[in-house]
Amino acid sequence: MIKKSKTALTALLVTADAAVLALSMTGAYLFHFTFYTGDGYITLPYYLQLTALLIPVYFILYHYFGMHDAYRFKSIIAESAKCVKANAAGVIFILVYLFLVKEVHVSRMVIALFACANTALCTLVRIGLRNLLRYLRKKGYHIKRLLLVGWNDVSAEFCKKVRANRNLGYQIIGYLNPQPVPEAALPYLGPLERLPEALQGSDLEEAVVSLDERDISRLSEVIDACEKEGVKSCLLPFYTKYLPTRPSIDELEGLPLINLRRIPLDNLGSAFLKRAFDIAASALGLAALSPLLLATAIGVKLSSPGPAIYKQERIGRGRRVFTMYKFRSMGVQTDGSDMTTWGTAEDERRTKFGEWIRKLSIDELPQLFNVLRGDMSLVGPRPERPYFVEKFKEEIPLYMLKHLVRPGITGWAQVNGWRGDTSIEERIKCDLFYIENWTFLLDVKILFLTVWKGFLNKSER
Repeated sequence: MIKKSKTALTALLVTADAAVLALSMTGAYLFHFTFYTGDGYITLPYYLQLTALLIPVYFILYHYFGMHDAYRFKSIIAESAKCVKANAAGVIFILVYLFLVKEVHVSRMVIALFACANTALCTLVRIGLRNLLRYLRKKGYHIKRLLLVGWNDVSAEFCKKVRANRNLGYQIIGYLNPQPVPEAALPYLGPLERLPEALQGSDLEEAVVSLDERDISRLSEVIDACEKEGVKSCLLPFYTKYLPTRPSIDELEGLPLINLRRIPLDNLGSAFLKRAFDIAASALGLAALSPLLLATAIGVKLSSPGPAIYKQERIGRGRRVFTMYKFRSMGVQTDGSDMTTWGTAEDERRTKFGEWIRKLSIDELPQLFNVLRGDMSLVGPRPERPYFVEKFKEEIPLYMLKHLVRPGITGWAQVNGWRGDTSIEERIKCDLFYIENWTFLLDVKILFLTVWKGFLNKSER
């Protein structure tokens, strides 16, 4: 059933994409030439003929960029990025084609308007399809039936997430395990030996194999049983906690090697793009905010004796120590307690003016100089003091992985509410998600959310 509906949805999406192409080209033509006062331009039928040529080309491009794949695991940001890439490639094809056929009368403005409209409408179609699928799944349609083979902490977490998010469209019909687990809250279908019986004559779409460490020797037996019955299987290994959310697989003479910590910013092009944006944005920010920076510096000097800028050692990328700048919000500390004391909203060392600038996050603005110097990035995990790095690396699993990238002024943890005196464990989860799933559009989203949600620090008084 799910296969038939998937085929129907793919056909619907392909048809919608073709309609969007024609609509975008027609709209771009009418918008441009409605206000055009010249003469001798190519009429609409030629542009529609060009669109007929583009439909199969764009189908190939969309297929190449994975835009007709299943939506269960894709974020809308990733899907939007694919729309942008595919349409950029499409525009390049159009321009090359017009050059080869020596057609110089096609309006470049129409092509530009077409590209913008098609990208926007293509994204909106996919957002609409997502909402349609969510509605259908809530009504019990387009459901994927799963069988859970094995039980452990990881499979328990999997079940919890499936129950919590009905939009995924999964239904777990039961589980097989050497013995029943009372807290499973699923139908117990028997021990692993009953797997062939559970697969026969069922309308299962997939078996999720989540064997515990003690049963891993039976993995080949389980997979062979699934393949014999023609049921797809996927692995949910008990060592999932050691794997990134998007593992990268290398190949050595035909042998797969799972790379546990490959990150998108290891790519030279991605790293260059992020650094170039940091330099341009921090320089522009310093210039635009210079009056505010000057007024804050004066306010700090007038509120208490001491320097306006507070310098503190932090740990950055590659575990290197750097000096981070902030506007001073406390009285001058001479006993070194500022390096080993965790700040709270009730900290008596703060000045009245300091409380205000911390509340509005104005004290963080001098870190734009750190970004310009290359110590930090606009977006990334927040840097910590050496004392707390040594402390947390012994207490928080995977804590040190945050130092794989440049620290940031804002980050995924901060826009999700984990800033100030909040849970370090939750911050690290957000930091690792950011590191493993980085895209330029994710940086843009975080900066947008930082502005949209305001700079107000709710962990401060």
